[in-house]
Amino acid sequence: MNKSVVTNVIAALCIAVGYFLQQPLVLSVGLFAFSGALTNWLAVHMLFEKVPGLYGSGVIPARFEQFKQAIADLMMEQFFTNENIDRFLSQNGDGAMKIDLAPVIEKVDLDPAFDALVVTVEQSSLGGMLAMFGGSDAITPLKEPFVNKMKASLVEIAQSDKFYELVKDELEQPDVLDDMRSKIEEIVQQRLSELTPQLVKEIVQQMIKEHLGWLVIWGGVFGGLIGLFAGLVKL
Repeated sequence: MNKSVVTNVIAALCIAVGYFLQQPLVLSVGLFAFSGALTNWLAVHMLFEKVPGLYGSGVIPARFEQFKQAIADLMMEQFFTNENIDRFLSQNGDGAMKIDLAPVIEKVDLDPAFDALVVTVEQSSLGGMLAMFGGSDAITPLKEPFVNKMKASLVEIAQSDKFYELVKDELEQPDVLDDMRSKIEEIVQQRLSELTPQLVKEIVQQMIKEHLGWLVIWGGVFGGLIGLFAGLVKL
């Protein structure tokens, strides 16, 4: 059950009991507890909703653009710094960034490479000899073995430590890091531009409203203690 509702109901019961049973001490506790819980609940409510006549209410939707910019600044200044990107590139123990390029290489169409090889042979001194044996059609059966062998060789090269070090050294160049960070910032800004005030409000509510509910509870508790003290002083 909602913490705020429970707290306010308990405080209201204390008011009713104190009033109808003529118990001033209980009534004082209930009134102070209810006022503390109610004002804290209103404060929490005012974070997300605009209350007519109350300046500063609805602060989260009202500060929507500042909220988005704060998220962007946090992402870029705390997470995607040049130092963090460089640390990510060197995250493995051997100091080399491990990227599995085998799936990419398997999808690459190497037919143009074979066609270029055929053209090169035809235009070389071996072209005449090749023509004697049927021309380019004579080596067409070699196309599939050539493509498979090329892919295997590329995978082997891409998985070598030397290749990883070359890629890492290239990516760690200052201009490359700056360009990478710029592209990351562009992606972050693009995603944030898709947020709406309502969505931002729901996100923030989901994150903090459960915890802010304790403000209402403690407002009721401390208000009740103040009411108890006030009632005892009067007695």
